[in-house]
Amino acid sequence: MQNGLKILFGVLFAVAIGYYASTIIGHGAHASFLVLAAVFGAYMAMNIGANDVANNVGPAYGAGAISMTGVIIIAAIFEAMGALVAGGDVVGTIKKGIIEPEAFGGDPMLFVYAMSAALLAAALWLNLATWLKAPVSTTHSIVGGVVGGGIAAGGFAIVSWGTMGKIVASWVISPVLGGVIAATFLYVIKSQILYKEDKLAAAKKVVPVLVAIMTAAFLTYLTLKGLKHVWKDLTDALGFLPQTKKPTFGVALTFGFVGGVVSFFMLKPRIAKKVMQMENTREALNLLFTVPLVFAAAMLSFAHGANDVANAVGPLAAVNDALMHMTISHKAAIPLWVMVTGGIGISVGLALFGPRLIRTVGSEITELDQMRAFSIMMAAAITVVIASQLGLPVSSTHIAVGAVFGVGFLREWLDSKKMDEKQRELQAESQKLEALKEAMNDPALTDPAKKLEAIEAHKAQKKKVKRIKKALRENYVKRGMVKKIVAAWVITVPAAAVLSAVIFYVLKGIGG
Repeated sequence: MQNGLKILFGVLFAVAIGYYASTIIGHGAHASFLVLAAVFGAYMAMNIGANDVANNVGPAYGAGAISMTGVIIIAAIFEAMGALVAGGDVVGTIKKGIIEPEAFGGDPMLFVYAMSAALLAAALWLNLATWLKAPVSTTHSIVGGVVGGGIAAGGFAIVSWGTMGKIVASWVISPVLGGVIAATFLYVIKSQILYKEDKLAAAKKVVPVLVAIMTAAFLTYLTLKGLKHVWKDLTDALGFLPQTKKPTFGVALTFGFVGGVVSFFMLKPRIAKKVMQMENTREALNLLFTVPLVFAAAMLSFAHGANDVANAVGPLAAVNDALMHMTISHKAAIPLWVMVTGGIGISVGLALFGPRLIRTVGSEITELDQMRAFSIMMAAAITVVIASQLGLPVSSTHIAVGAVFGVGFLREWLDSKKMDEKQRELQAESQKLEALKEAMNDPALTDPAKKLEAIEAHKAQKKKVKRIKKALRENYVKRGMVKKIVAAWVITVPAAAVLSAVIFYVLKGIGG
């Protein structure tokens, strides 16, 4: 689909949401601001789909486990399901408690301007980051938007700088944790399967355990992040569940443990049977990880839709609540149309503009296969579970991309001996090149045929030396991509904040 047509579809979706909002609010004094916020919310949701979802499905695509069409269909369905089924019916009006609603002095319109500005600023930043092929955190984008709008409305004092400090800490914590865990799992796969002489026998023992661990991790992750908004409904329907406001860590671990044990005993005979029909090669064994990657992509997408849809619907629901009741609340009900805007908007943005970032995460940072992608997606789930329990601030985007970095750097480290060999080869071939150059320029060489032969030999050797130099320059992790992505992470909050402050003053000027 051509870019112009994609943009047209996106605009039509946002206009349709804006039109529906206009039919709800009527013709009140500030009705136009709900329409604007609805359009901004739809735009934000589409940009979440275009940028953030790539982290959930990019590794599976890059490994060749699922086609581009396949990952888009899987992610679109499960993102929308997560948002609409488990996205919740109430949301905090200000993300992460960065600003207290009381800071707006009881003026609901100042609050409306700030939240609308936050939505548009975060969406614009995500749009730019997607265009630059930089996967960034949508949570940090909306946080930056809220900070900028809040400062413009009430000054620097209204921001909770302690909370902001935790967010800054996540820039380091998230990618490091994700990278270490992904590298650990890949090293286990290499040392316990690939480095064994009888790879098939090793895979028969190890793969069922790895898939069981993945199942346990994802069920724990899904319980903590995907079911927390609908946990009360589940406990009302299922009386044997603990009657808590949200799933406890112990309950989530229990679900995960049971699921892991069941998957182990179900998969062990099937994997054993499949292994018997395989060749003793890495390429063949990679196929054992294809189905787990499909399930991982679906589960990550569901949990992401349930959890991160709030980045689009939270501020929009807050604006809707403020305009309907002309007051500022700590919590706001999420009307169905607002949740549909978030859930469907994420899927629309993914389908229209997602492939750009899916390719970046899947193949443009480091080369992936099924085993590497499996390690990355394991890290994505396990890191969130660990961080949630320890109270560490993390970003799912930074975790996933950090895991890709970790896999690539581990490959470099393990293959460093090969690089040393290449360096020695370069030195030897460079010496041969110098010898051929001297022979070619030897005044005693007067025979035209031998002269031509010497020139051709020199040219061939020069090409060989260039190839070796190129191989040495091509690291397993593309350094240019790493620098660009890390730079985008660092400036996400301030960039969104500045944009939000500017938009706030424009909206305030329009509102009079």
